[in-house]
Amino acid sequence: MAEKTNTQSGGTWSADRLPGLGGRTVVVTGANSGIGLTATDALARAGAHVVLAVRDTERGRAAAAAVHGSTEVRRLDLADLASVRAFAEAWQGPLHLLVNNAGVMMLPRQRTKDGFEMQFGTNHLGHFALTNLLLPHITDRVVTVSSGAHRWGGVKIDFDDLDLAADYTPQRAYAQSKLANLLFTLELQRRLTESGSPVRALAAHPGYAATNLQSHAASPVLRAFMRLGNRFFAQDDRAGALPTLYAATADLPGASYVGPDGLGELRGAPTLVGRSRAAGDPLTARRLWRVSEDLTGTHFPLARDEQAGV
Repeated sequence: MAEKTNTQSGGTWSADRLPGLGGRTVVVTGANSGIGLTATDALARAGAHVVLAVRDTERGRAAAAAVHGSTEVRRLDLADLASVRAFAEAWQGPLHLLVNNAGVMMLPRQRTKDGFEMQFGTNHLGHFALTNLLLPHITDRVVTVSSGAHRWGGVKIDFDDLDLAADYTPQRAYAQSKLANLLFTLELQRRLTESGSPVRALAAHPGYAATNLQSHAASPVLRAFMRLGNRFFAQDDRAGALPTLYAATADLPGASYVGPDGLGELRGAPTLVGRSRAAGDPLTARRLWRVSEDLTGTHFPLARDEQAGV
């Protein structure tokens, strides 16, 4: 499935080394292309039943037909909270693993159906709502795909202007959404621990992986630059999916962040990596959680009574 790569511990790790996942159910958002599809195939090959949660079910079914294993396709539009709620309300039975993989990258200024800036609304708020709504069913872990972009320009969460209406750039909006993914993971793990839940929250990033995500950048010059980068410098989607797969199956502590071990974390074997100071700030993580609850109308469902004011 994926070429073997060296880990920092001196061994090798590849998708072929996934543990047996028979009897497990997995949801992968944005599973019809890129690292989402590659991860879906690897998880299904390992025995999991994988639900492809996709906006376009026709494309999802075409993708599922190429997966080797048990799959089904369900509609999910992360840019529409009504769609997120419908997906979650239809869920029955245990869900062992949720992979928050879907994302949009460096788009021209757009808004979700609920009026949020598209990148923050899709990459963070959609997954925030989905996770909280599905959490009563989740038994093992939540893996959220972030990016090295969370470090760009010392980005911080602009609580006074989350839509960046006063100073929007596609790059800044993308970086803010990826920082939000890490802060979400940090606070989710804190809440899981305090509630006594065995579920773990982890994050991963693919490094520089050649996928179609970059093809939607607002600038045609940037799109051309990325096409060249994808061709000559990026690793393929199989290697880009390895951090997600490692975070999804390895015995790692909650709030871990997995990425490639190569220079600049652009490529290489999956390993634990660092994050920016802003991404590790627990106070900012709690504030973002409260704001996200207000914006989405969803709440952490496992909280003890004394956590209500946290």
